[in-house]
Amino acid sequence: MAASRTNHGLAFIMVTVLIDSIGFGIVIPVLPGLIVQLTGRSIEGAAQISGWLMFGYAVMQFVFGPVMGALSDRFGRRPVLLASLAAFSVDYFAMGFAPTLAWLFAGRLVAGITGASFNTAYAYIADVSPPEKRAANFGRIGVAFGLGFILGPALGGMLATYGLRVPFYVAGGLALLNVAYGWFILPESLDAEHRRAFEWRRANPVGALLHLRAAQPVVLALASATFLWVLGHQALQGTWSFYTIYRFGWTPAQVGTSLAAVGVGSILVQGLLMGRLVQRFGERTLVVAGGLSAIAGYLTYAFAGAGWMMYPGILVAALSGVVYPSLQGLMSNLTAKTGQGELQGAVASLFSLATIIGPLVMTQAFAFFTAPAAPFQLPGAAFVMAALLTVGALLLFGRAMRMRDAVEAPLSSP
Repeated sequence: MAASRTNHGLAFIMVTVLIDSIGFGIVIPVLPGLIVQLTGRSIEGAAQISGWLMFGYAVMQFVFGPVMGALSDRFGRRPVLLASLAAFSVDYFAMGFAPTLAWLFAGRLVAGITGASFNTAYAYIADVSPPEKRAANFGRIGVAFGLGFILGPALGGMLATYGLRVPFYVAGGLALLNVAYGWFILPESLDAEHRRAFEWRRANPVGALLHLRAAQPVVLALASATFLWVLGHQALQGTWSFYTIYRFGWTPAQVGTSLAAVGVGSILVQGLLMGRLVQRFGERTLVVAGGLSAIAGYLTYAFAGAGWMMYPGILVAALSGVVYPSLQGLMSNLTAKTGQGELQGAVASLFSLATIIGPLVMTQAFAFFTAPAAPFQLPGAAFVMAALLTVGALLLFGRAMRMRDAVEAPLSSP
């Protein structure tokens, strides 16, 4: 019976992340065109506005991520997940109906406030997974995300032929369907004896991060590496559509196809290989190998001379899909069951801080280095920055592992 409930819960989490990523992927190919339509600006100007949209969403997630994590520790994962999904539905419909740019911003702010589906999903998986299986199960989230990135952008490119707003309506409808599915099928993963009181001093980004540092310095170092990793990844999410449209003249369908290829790579690595790779090499080796893969991919994107060259870059970067679930597994295994929600809330704050800074920096870099007045033309500047940030993440990760080894060494001495 317990195994059945666990399987239902894991299935729902996979479907939730799948639908969320489909909804996110659907709008990527058409968002540049919608911003141009609403503002009359060039594609470079639309990229700058897109950066501010991501900024507003990320600020709300940064502030409210620990609140949602603490609420899930107090009331359980189920209500937080369902509320989050309902908010995403509202967001997509608001963006679809948006008569002005202000509507787009309002929708993103609402979604940011309750955008807890991913970090609460990680806490849910930590609740129901034994420590040795957490990294592999976290990798399944990546599989769902990758599959959504296959279906979403491709679907968005096709739906765009019926109008730039149609993909937003479809994304909102998918989110509503998932709320209904979760209402009937999702079991609670956190039993009453492992819940704890809600405390405002810990349910805020500063308090959560300070508590993380005091409780487990190694986890804070790993979380800092995760921050730099996510910050670099914003080059993909923030500038991919604008870069490929500007650099190679790609259509929304071509953008969608390329992102679908990213999704295929994610599924192959995280779905078919992640569990075996963790057993064979361990999370530590995978973070290093995946980080080097990402650096090679970013540099390929930055200096691609033709559109087809982006695809070898996608292939090279595919192994980078092991990094985030491996980092999550390492941090989760160092955290008590009662603190999984708080951990994920703190990590979500760092994640959100990266998505506050990253899109603005990456889109502004793209706009600056493609402007006629730029000191030199480098449309791929954001990807060069991403490669450097990934180097920093690997250096921080190495420091965290040395800290862990120093702590464990005396314990293993005779």
